[in-house]
Amino acid sequence: MKAAVVTRYGSPDVLTIGELPKPKPARDGVLIRVHATTVGRTDCAELRAHPFFIRLFTGLRRPRRRIFGVDFAGEIEAVGRAVASLKRGDRVFGMCPSSGDGAQAEYVVVPERTVATMPAGLPFDQAVMFEGAFYANAVLNAIALKSGQSILIYGASGAIGTALVQLAKSAGAAVTAVVATRHLELVRSLGADRVVDYTAEDFTRIGTTFDFVVDAVGKTTYFRCRKLLKRAGVFAATDMGPGGQTLLLALWSWITRRNRIIIPVPGRIAGFVGFLKGRVEAGEFRAVVDRKYPLAAIADAYRYVETRQKTGIVVIDLTPPDDGT
Repeated sequence: MKAAVVTRYGSPDVLTIGELPKPKPARDGVLIRVHATTVGRTDCAELRAHPFFIRLFTGLRRPRRRIFGVDFAGEIEAVGRAVASLKRGDRVFGMCPSSGDGAQAEYVVVPERTVATMPAGLPFDQAVMFEGAFYANAVLNAIALKSGQSILIYGASGAIGTALVQLAKSAGAAVTAVVATRHLELVRSLGADRVVDYTAEDFTRIGTTFDFVVDAVGKTTYFRCRKLLKRAGVFAATDMGPGGQTLLLALWSWITRRNRIIIPVPGRIAGFVGFLKGRVEAGEFRAVVDRKYPLAAIADAYRYVETRQKTGIVVIDLTPPDDGT
């Protein structure tokens, strides 16, 4: 099978398109012919091993995994003997655990618990939606967002941000989204109650306070946003923040048990795939696709994601040539 192969840390230039043996499913595993996958912030961070301490988890001298890629959508080609809920030919989507190879390849093997059948009529390239939503859901669980509460989302146009808008609305929150001019209509279409163009006005001076402020892109700070918080409000982030200051403040907040500043840790994949499928079927969640690249141009996809200017997700198209879906 063709795959984007990683043998050392570095820039996207270290990626090569190579031929590897087709994997075989374990007893509880599923072999999937991949039609679409993604390149996301997680992949770029793992490729460059930045920040350096992630090598404690990904490999000290070189990456433990040969193939990256969190999201997948495709068709089941084979299942292990213990798999009961899925069968050959099923159209499926889901997430790859970090303990095994990812989905930037023609085939991937994943555990049954990380896979779900796709909603009817959903195209493969619109089904690779989990990574951003996974981190967004971790934020909402950590802050225990409830119906009727208010949340401001800074950077609401990326994979995590667009997911946050939709999942917060699904939970019944009042959502204010902060984006650049070109993304105003997008976030309105996702359900944001109020949209602020940060290129036209200072979002920290809009005259409203919130139960929660979330930095979905790691480009703002608690000190800049604290005037937006209610007395018991919480600032959450999906990144360490400029100069790592959000991480340091989150650690201090945890030590002092104030918990006013948090960087949530994602939970388990098992269960989340089914949860998000339910939101899609209810019409409460959809993927926002920025660009699509063929596998042969995956290094260009990494370079684009590294600009940190993408909208929603960047898709890698692996649809077999004889498949017209």
